[in-house]
Amino acid sequence: MPEKNRSELEKAAQKPGEDALKLHPFYKGKIETMLKCSVRSFDDFAIWYSPGVAAPCKDISINKEKVFEHTNRGNSIAIVSDGTRVLGLGDIGPEAGLPVMEGKALLFKYLGGVDAVPIMLDTKDKDEIVRFCKVIAPTFGGINLEDIASPKCFDILSELQQTLPIPVWHDDQQGTALVVIAGMINAAKFVNKRFNTLKISLIGSGAANVALVRLLAKAGVDINNIVVVDSRGIINLNREDLKNNPVKWNIAQTTNKSQITGGIKESLQDVDACIALSKPGPGVIEGSWIKEMSDSPIVFACANPVPEIWPWDAKSAGAAIVATGRSDFPNQVNNSLGFPGLFRGALDVRALKLTDGMCLAAASEIASYAEKTGLSETHIVPTMDALELFAHEAAAVAMKAIEEGVAQIKLDKSEVYENALEVIKRSRNITRNQMDSGFIKPAP
Repeated sequence: MPEKNRSELEKAAQKPGEDALKLHPFYKGKIETMLKCSVRSFDDFAIWYSPGVAAPCKDISINKEKVFEHTNRGNSIAIVSDGTRVLGLGDIGPEAGLPVMEGKALLFKYLGGVDAVPIMLDTKDKDEIVRFCKVIAPTFGGINLEDIASPKCFDILSELQQTLPIPVWHDDQQGTALVVIAGMINAAKFVNKRFNTLKISLIGSGAANVALVRLLAKAGVDINNIVVVDSRGIINLNREDLKNNPVKWNIAQTTNKSQITGGIKESLQDVDACIALSKPGPGVIEGSWIKEMSDSPIVFACANPVPEIWPWDAKSAGAAIVATGRSDFPNQVNNSLGFPGLFRGALDVRALKLTDGMCLAAASEIASYAEKTGLSETHIVPTMDALELFAHEAAAVAMKAIEEGVAQIKLDKSEVYENALEVIKRSRNITRNQMDSGFIKPAP
């Protein structure tokens, strides 16, 4: 690729960050609290607050489940983070992580019609984070853990899933994994390879790739054909340094049947697909290594804010399909395609938890939706503007929750779909109306 074109592409890739520095202070954040009830006159305050509010309070005190009828709990999510692993920026602290969590709340609302509250914690202590989530649980219909460093994120998720009667998930684990799987299903179809026989190199051993090992196996990929690379090289049974790390030692025992050694370069030799969820690039993956992959290689370089290898460099090296985690490049395999619809479906049937089965149902629906609209080398997953995708996803997740016995409300698939579509359209229409009326100021 000519250096001039490369320079122009890299300059364009920097523009979202430049615009963000202008627009975040312009709007002073991205979310605010809005009313959803009518206020016909100040007399209505007697209904919405004292003395009228005492009546629903008494009703709930008799039957706690009535809280889902009298309040917004059934549509509320807490986004909880300690800021220890924010995007690809690392441990930047709770204050610096808040813009990301506000952005997450924006996506929850606009894409899934879910009200989400960002909560940054000034603690890195695992037990304190668990305790905090437990004591705020009565306010929310679900908890989304976000940007919490591994390995503590695994223990936090596990304990909360076992003890709380509401859906709890770590989006950097299941969320990223399910969308990557959706993309890989279609990428394999496009290059005429069988999904369940793919040889895959996973670059990075953080939360997302650890979850991917488990979910890829449950989705049908032969776990023996998966190789995982951490900061010290390929994970294998000869790595004595892993024996005190239960998560990585389990990976060593279940993957890499051929016991390959080396680093990223060696892990890519003769594999069909590379799924990189490691550290920001470029330069983490070199083009010459992609040339050593099998025919029609698939490269998912998903680090944010900069992928492990620029997509144009991966294509120049021979990649048949290239995906990243960025919305300004084709094939965004970003968890934003997953969590809004998944939580929409879970909330609508008041699911007690989010299971791997529900995640894979969402992945299958995402892949199917993209296939119906036509697969191409730049379209292996839907884009975020596919409004109906999130309603279809919600319906698929809800049906799986009912099938697995974790749903407290039984609805038909069509009911979930129509309800979800109505809620999502309402959210988008409110935003558009605020923009049209000037209550949301035009961006400069």
